[in-house]
Amino acid sequence: MIYTVTFNPSLDYVLNLDEFRQGEVNRTTEEQILPGGKGLNVSLVLTNLGVENTALGFIAGFTGKEIEHRVLKHGCRADFIEIPQQAGESFSRINVKLKADVESEINGQGPKIGNGEIEGLYRKLDKLREEDVLVLAGSIPASLPESVYMEIMKHIRDKGQKTKIVVDATGSLLFSVLKYQPFLVKPNKYELGEIFGVNIETEEDIVTYASRLQEMGAENVLISLAGDGALLMSSDGKVRRMQPPPGKVVNSVGAGDSMVAGFLAGFLEQGDYEYALKMGLASGSASAFSKYLATKEEVMKLIREGW
Repeated sequence: MIYTVTFNPSLDYVLNLDEFRQGEVNRTTEEQILPGGKGLNVSLVLTNLGVENTALGFIAGFTGKEIEHRVLKHGCRADFIEIPQQAGESFSRINVKLKADVESEINGQGPKIGNGEIEGLYRKLDKLREEDVLVLAGSIPASLPESVYMEIMKHIRDKGQKTKIVVDATGSLLFSVLKYQPFLVKPNKYELGEIFGVNIETEEDIVTYASRLQEMGAENVLISLAGDGALLMSSDGKVRRMQPPPGKVVNSVGAGDSMVAGFLAGFLEQGDYEYALKMGLASGSASAFSKYLATKEEVMKLIREGW
């Protein structure tokens, strides 16, 4: 079973406009309300690909209930922790995404997560087995320390659990977990440079600094290169570079999360890094080529076309 954790899930209110005029009344041409958050995106794409998984995380208020409703309606399993209402102040965030001549986003803060809720998450994680996979993805609310991913992994390893753990995060959230040997980390090229305080300019730079992540503990390092595909440094010592399939980018939101889902689906299916990378790229690209997250039909169509 794959478990994903999203600390700060959202309802994404996506508004399409022909043009956004500041200070004026603007009217939409299309609207969508979608469950959002990196871990949830991974769960939704895994579900689309037919891979059993459970979405964990924290929800609050009327927006939290709607997030859960939409995740379950999609066919995902969910086991969220509900944060108690505090005079109506606690509710899961709403993110507004404006798609016009220039794209803009307004992201909400999200509810405060207390120690009791974190302990509730630990109790769920204590049930993980060696054959399970845990995905920690995305940002965290301001109420939590940036060491929270590290603390979760330390808790799991101190229990003697050998669960494969995937971390898709940036900065210190990612850097601090490396000593606990995550199965997979997935920074993009910019984030890789940010971790080490350097500008990544060449493929040689990517290999150099991805190698350092491995030396610090990561088993596999998957570097997303946006329109240039991806590079994988795997635990078998090989460097694999793959270009993306051709297509028109419609929506980049969730493409990186889809890559993680596709990689895991491919690896669990065949245990082969080459196929996992191909599934990851196909899934990420299929999401980028569509208005929402990739379906299995869209992913397998790209695989069959054999770019």
